Amino acid sequence: MERIQPPVENYANPKTCFFHVLFKAGALAFYILSALFFNSFVIIFVVTVLLAAFDFWVVKNVSGRILVGLRWWNEINEQGESVWKFECLDQESLARMNKKDSWLFWWTLYLTAVAWIFLGIFSLIRFQADYLLVVGVCLSLSVANIIGFTKCRKDAKKQIQQFATQTIASRFSSTVQAAFSVV
Repeated sequence: MERIQPPVENYANPKTCFFHVLFKAGALAFYILSALFFNSFVIIFVVTVLLAAFDFWVVKNVSGRILVGLRWWNEINEQGESVWKFECLDQESLARMNKKDSWLFWWTLYLTAVAWIFLGIFSLIRFQADYLLVVGVCLSLSVANIIGFTKCRKDAKKQIQQFATQTIASRFSSTVQAAFSVV
């Protein structure tokens, strides 16, 4: 008797997934392995921070939109206050998002921050304040994306709930109106 296995869901956007992981892995790998090849802290700092900055930009402007349908940015209003802006796809499009893409997006986002925290602890233990600066910059970029996308996801869920509530309320009121118009 043969078992019928469900079809395996593949990544819907493999190129985006690749670049989503590439700069994260590149920054971490360069930081970890650079001591073997370079004696210059300046080279290590510049290249690692550039890779982390590329990662920040790719996640914020490309992979966030494509893999999870979310986008965020921060503006300063006329009163000089910081205002978070969020954008998400409509409910139907969000429902069609690939689960594997979404899983990869969120897990790599959080695991990268955890890796930078461990590297920061390691730099503290070794009393390397200069390398702690590199880790601090990379960690702050990673955490900024985590905060932005987490707030964006919460805002998207709230919008979906409001839409569902409005839809149910309007259908209920139209049903009640139809019932009384018949009488």
